[in-house]
Amino acid sequence: MTHPPSASTTREGESPGTNPLGGVRSSYRGPRAQIARDRSLPWWRRILPVIRSHRVTFIAALALSFVSLVFQTLVPNLLNGAIDNAIIRHSQSLSRQVIEIVIVGVIAGITGIVSRQYVFVTAYNVEADLRSLIYEHLTWLSFSFYDRVQSGQLISRANSDIRSVQRYSTFAPLIVVQSFIGVLAFGFMLSIDVPLALIAMVVMPILYVVGLKMRRVMFPISWITQARLADVATIVDENVNGVRVVKSFAQEEAEINRLADAAEGVAWSYIKDAQLRGIWSPWVQNLPQLGLALVLFFGGIMVMQGHLQIGAILAFNAYLLMLQAPFMMLGQLVMMGQRAKASAERIFEILDESPEIAERPGAYDLSVTEGRVDLTHVDFAYANGASILRDFDAHLEPGETVALVGRTGSGKSTVARLITRFYDVTAGSVTIDGHDVRDVTLASLRDQVGVVLDEPFLFSISIRDNIAYGRPSATAEEVEAAARAANAHDFITRLPEGYDTVVGERGYTLSGGQRQRIAIARTLLVNPPILILDDATSAIDVHVEAGIYEALRHLLATRTTLVIAHRMSTIALAQRVILLDDGHVIATGTHDELLASTPLYSEILAQTTRNA
Repeated sequence: MTHPPSASTTREGESPGTNPLGGVRSSYRGPRAQIARDRSLPWWRRILPVIRSHRVTFIAALALSFVSLVFQTLVPNLLNGAIDNAIIRHSQSLSRQVIEIVIVGVIAGITGIVSRQYVFVTAYNVEADLRSLIYEHLTWLSFSFYDRVQSGQLISRANSDIRSVQRYSTFAPLIVVQSFIGVLAFGFMLSIDVPLALIAMVVMPILYVVGLKMRRVMFPISWITQARLADVATIVDENVNGVRVVKSFAQEEAEINRLADAAEGVAWSYIKDAQLRGIWSPWVQNLPQLGLALVLFFGGIMVMQGHLQIGAILAFNAYLLMLQAPFMMLGQLVMMGQRAKASAERIFEILDESPEIAERPGAYDLSVTEGRVDLTHVDFAYANGASILRDFDAHLEPGETVALVGRTGSGKSTVARLITRFYDVTAGSVTIDGHDVRDVTLASLRDQVGVVLDEPFLFSISIRDNIAYGRPSATAEEVEAAARAANAHDFITRLPEGYDTVVGERGYTLSGGQRQRIAIARTLLVNPPILILDDATSAIDVHVEAGIYEALRHLLATRTTLVIAHRMSTIALAQRVILLDDGHVIATGTHDELLASTPLYSEILAQTTRNA
């Protein structure tokens, strides 16, 4: 299976220091590695290549953490020597012992601080890489994926799920390092007194069994929690994007109740999670205290009987506390691990998704020389099984402007999506200059075919950057020329900051007609040899539309154009009209010919006029 290009790649004609959405890029150059594609591997093995790509800082963090903890283990031994030699026997200077302890403590502190810095650098770079991998993959997936997946689910997996995986994958190894230090501490305990060291370890098998049981009960609730958080994100996303619909129908209270129900579901899962923690965490945290009590009891007896020095028992207790630290973190590690596992599996559901529209092996770049478009015996049905096109035939000659007319739902927009290969035909073929669109690279196909949709999307950046989105290297003069061709220049210059005016979310600070004109300018700036106008002037005033078409007439003369039309003014641009109904061509000819010969054509035009 092929994979998407790295986010660090630069588009042709684009400066590596700039961002096509405006501004300057950060120093982050994109992910250095992909996740492992073998689905049979454990989740952490699949994430490992990403972590390994940051091995310098990660190994430095682990090494410095190990050094810090080693020096920490020396402190109790030095304390033992100070008490026995300087305080009890007076055989050594107390100040010397204190200086040694201070030096060791300072070294442990400094290495610990640097270690934590490297840990956080690694953690946030891993998080950035995982987020970039998801975004790259999302841009690679086909339209059919977005037809069935809610955007809130994707947002949740790109945020909270990634954070859960990042926390565990970077901090779990540090806890493992502490476990090794626990082994070292146990070695010191054995050197002090073997029987007492074994007594201290009597609770450890119980802790192991508790940890296994805790892991089994925590995973299901971790999965439920992440899934319900995604549901909340979905509702919020829908309400933000659909706020105009919500307010239009006065459904604020209903949506608040809907969100409250989802939030209550999240609260239930968190409460259940807290209950499980409340049951199992005390075992993990307090069982080591039983070991400490046993050591104090038997160690105290040994001190009273003269078999053990006071310094030794104090050092022994310090080592025991050091040994307990990894076990006290065991509960947290288990809970983090189960949440990370649940989150990782949700992330893999996206990353393991294969695009339905993919380039064939040996795909080549399309270079349009004539602009002939042929749709031959095309059948198409969406994933839900609804048949849209049946034995559809349409042919556009080079430089010809053709209007596609039909009732709502007859399949007009689907034809545009097939030409650009947003979807693949179920049967038949779509060719450009004789090249099947399934045989050419997707990037070259979409460079050669420009589409202006009836619901244009604008980014929350300046109008200039929106128009130049397809050609970030375009000059100000080229941007202005495209705006003039789309009859947008006049209204843009009347805005407070002209072309530098930043539009609001999805461009809603502009009218529908203004958004459509900017979208037309954006496509014209790319100057594609084949142009598709999918009802691109539906929100534009008829008088403004006339000005746009007057400018477009000169531009359309040099390119093949498919106009999905409803208005008579739009149809007037076309040299030929194709009448579409129920998924196949009913008739084709000039406007006058269809008016004279096809009653359905007159009926559709009359209905459109009434609705205008």
